[in-house]
Amino acid sequence: MLNHKVRPNNPTPGQWDDSKISLQYIASYKPFNFVDGEGVRCSLYVSGCLFNCPGCYNRAAQNFHYGRPYTKKLEDRIIRDLSKPYVQGLTLLGGEPFLNTQVCLRICRRVRKEFGHKKDIWSWTGFTWEELMKESYDKLELLSMLDILVDGRFEQDKKDLTLQFRGSSNQRIIDVQKSLKANHVVIWDKLVH
Repeated sequence: MLNHKVRPNNPTPGQWDDSKISLQYIASYKPFNFVDGEGVRCSLYVSGCLFNCPGCYNRAAQNFHYGRPYTKKLEDRIIRDLSKPYVQGLTLLGGEPFLNTQVCLRICRRVRKEFGHKKDIWSWTGFTWEELMKESYDKLELLSMLDILVDGRFEQDKKDLTLQFRGSSNQRIIDVQKSLKANHVVIWDKLVH
């Protein structure tokens, strides 16, 4: 029997259209945590992902029907929680934030309107930076609102629990604003390992 290595799905540019697949559901919201990026964070886990990475740590959130609909009430709570002086920022995870741009753009626009850049925005994605550069306008708009992006699919054969904010060694912690200005990937300057 052949041992075929199972790999995550690899979309072609524009193949996955958020407006056709997202149900705008939230898997969960976790305020005031310390694990989803630097400092104290409010983490919004969106529902739905098509990458299907073997070994995904949040498999339930791959289902677009998982959880509950995103609401104005939840959005208002996130903004209230972010207003606390000890909260550094918002983190978008999932599921896949870039397959839920309707929700993620809505909260990111509001964060920028209410706080400017006093609160940072982090996101994880299965897309690589290079893939996002070839993607649709909504994905590029979401990317433009971020401070930090952890990119790339989780690869079980590259799993390393000692990595900072990443599950596998192929993933990168990218300074989004510096990368957009430089027109190439700039790694976060606080990267330790």
